[in-house]
Amino acid sequence: MTEVKRELIEPGHPKLSVRRQCGLLGLNRSSYYYRPAQESEWNLELMRLIDEQYLETPFYGYRRMTAWLREETGRAVNQKRVSRLMRLMGIQAIGPQPRATQSAPGHRIYPYLLAGVKVRRVNQVWSADITYIRMVKGFMYLVAVMDWFSRYVIAWEISNTLDGAFCLATLNEALEKGKPEIFNTDQGVQFTAKAFTGRLEEAGVRVSMDGRGRFLDNIFVERLWRSVKQENIYLNEYETGPELFAGLERYFSFYNYKRYHQSLNYRKPAEVWVA
Repeated sequence: MTEVKRELIEPGHPKLSVRRQCGLLGLNRSSYYYRPAQESEWNLELMRLIDEQYLETPFYGYRRMTAWLREETGRAVNQKRVSRLMRLMGIQAIGPQPRATQSAPGHRIYPYLLAGVKVRRVNQVWSADITYIRMVKGFMYLVAVMDWFSRYVIAWEISNTLDGAFCLATLNEALEKGKPEIFNTDQGVQFTAKAFTGRLEEAGVRVSMDGRGRFLDNIFVERLWRSVKQENIYLNEYETGPELFAGLERYFSFYNYKRYHQSLNYRKPAEVWVA
């Protein structure tokens, strides 16, 4: 029976996340298998190093990252390889980017609406972002939607591809719990896609997008990624998709309901979110 339920799951469903589908089917979420994306052992090692170094030096482009990797590993590392891996990981250096890095043709870029804006209340601003998550043999991607004022993680999901469907499903899950005045993202194709921006406009939400290469425009989610990785991912060696999901589920429960935040006067995000 469990196997039959697994076959009914649609990872790319435009409105229902895998988590939601499992709930509707009565299927234990951890029993649904996500297969980590694969690369060669050498590429995976380079990606692990790039991921850790990027947290420390987000202004490193592929040239500086290549120089650092050569020194760190003591091996010849090709710039083209590093450039490809950074694109695969969905990361780029902060700072102005060349026009060649623009989003997909036909995808509308919205202005950044948060310059000088004071975030003073829950549901004033939400944002979403994607990050690379390393595993023992392979990697996956994590998307999260966060409320800026409370730092509460409203919805999240993992995927072994950067297909926009899992981002849209996560957005739909978040909108079932509330609605922001402004929703901010970067200019990635997942977030500039008509299906994603159209869903926000349909809900009456104003769409805001970071300037290209502006790391600090979405600083609260960037801080979330640092916490997730340093407090969970780097301390564990997840081998399978269900293991990763279960570990992240525990972590986000801790993050929302038990973790004290200095920026919240040592309150927990859930306390502020429901206040």
